[in-house]
Amino acid sequence: MSVNKLIALSLLVILAGCGVDSMSAAATAAAVKKKEVEQGQKNMEQAKQNINQALDLSKQSTERSAEAADK
Repeated sequence: MSVNKLIALSLLVILAGCGVDSMSAAATAAAVKKKEVEQGQKNMEQAKQNINQALDLSKQSTERSAEAADK
């Protein structure tokens, strides 16, 4: 095998290794982003539940005040 072929093969192996690292990093970043999105959705759902609960309590309080005023 000639020196030029050895150099070309060595460069090919090195570049292929860099590609694998890049793909691995991209996959890891995508997995992290997916978890962040899922956590954001959970937080948003919890906030909606808290808001609805607060609205229900406010409505109940208003109804009680109205009933007390009618007496």
